[in-house]
Amino acid sequence: TPAIADPTRPVLRVDIVENEDVVIVRQRAREQSHRAGFSLLETTKVVTAASELARNTLEHGGGGYAELEICTDGSRRGVRMRFIDTGPGIPDVEQALRDGFTTGKGLGLGLGGSRRLVSEFEIETGAGRGTKVTVVRWK
Repeated sequence: TPAIADPTRPVLRVDIVENEDVVIVRQRAREQSHRAGFSLLETTKVVTAASELARNTLEHGGGGYAELEICTDGSRRGVRMRFIDTGPGIPDVEQALRDGFTTGKGLGLGLGGSRRLVSEFEIETGAGRGTKVTVVRWK
């Protein structure tokens, strides 16, 4: 069953154009996790993934935006986050997802580390066409 946005909770959009925006994304991720009823550990995982993906959007994508929302899947509640940029794209997604592959910025988790922190991870990218990363963490 695909995740359905919670109509009672609006999507939070955060433009990511400077370092301070990464902090705002972290705050919004924490708020959405609390609204979804996540434990401290689950919240920490969501916030950590949000931080890393927002940093990637800024550093590699040249900026973009994030959308954070609470979603449901039958009985489950979750937090869905999308990170969208119009940067150069990721030429080799497999390499970028490999453990230990990092450019030395952010927390050093890279995409692979971010993927392990969430329940669902989807990446759409291509050289010259930007990157869209969508993640869902289920409670």
